[in-house]
This record gives sequence, structure tokens and C-alpha cells, in this order.
Amino acid sequence: MFKRILLAVDGSEHSIRAVKYAIELAEKFEGVIEAVYVVDENTAKRDVLHAANKFEIEARRKEKIKPIRKLLEQSEIVFGTHVLHGEPGPRIVQFAEEREVDCVVIGSRGLNQVQSFLLGSVSHKVAKRTACPVLIVK
Repeated sequence: MFKRILLAVDGSEHSIRAVKYAIELAEKFEGVIEAVYVVDENTAKRDVLHAANKFEIEARRKEKIKPIRKLLEQSEIVFGTHVLHGEPGPRIVQFAEEREVDCVVIGSRGLNQVQSFLLGSVSHKVAKRTACPVLIVK
């Protein structure tokens, strides 16, 4: 049922919890996990301003998803990790469509009602726009 699972991560505690659910799904359905970390425009600018070179930027991004990779490696699930660029919501949806995933697992960011109303959460955008089921982990 859920053979191809897209796991959207950002290095937060919500992501760590989402990884655990994605692993459970993959184990239950003998699936594979594609973990994605999306670098938005603001993060990219900040990275460039604070880094000495592109190798340092790449190292920082890998460091951010290191705990996620560690959990996936411990699970013995077949997985891949991808660093994407763009607006997180639409980019995750695009990746899900391109890879024809069966399920998206994403952590909730816990925005308050005002923030959610003004900004919209990435998880809400993904759930609204993707064609496959979405598991939002609180």
C-alpha cells in the first residue's frame, strides 16, 4: 500500500518524530523512504552570507539532517536523501508527483492560529495540494 514514502524534514523535533512514523510505515509495507530537505530563498541567502564557501554550506545542510539520516540508517530501511531548493510546500508536492509516491509524512510546525492564518503551514499546503495521502505528525 505505502511502498514509496516521501518524508519531508527540516531538522526540527517535529521532523524526528515524523521519521519514526515513516520508518514504521516502511517496515510494515516493505517500502522505501525518500527524505527531502527543502532550502528556501531566505535560508539560501543566510547560508551564503555566513559561509566561507559552497562546501561549508553543503556541510551545514548535511549536519542539519544528520540525526534524520542516523535514524534511517539504524532502521535498515532502503532510503535516499535529497536537498531541494524552492518554496517548501510547492517543492515537496512537485517532488511527490515526480516520484509518484504513495504517501507523504511530514511534521507539524506547531504554528499558532494567527501564524497559520497569515502564513499557512508547509504541512497544510502539502496536504491540500498533493494527490496522495499525507500523514502530519504532531
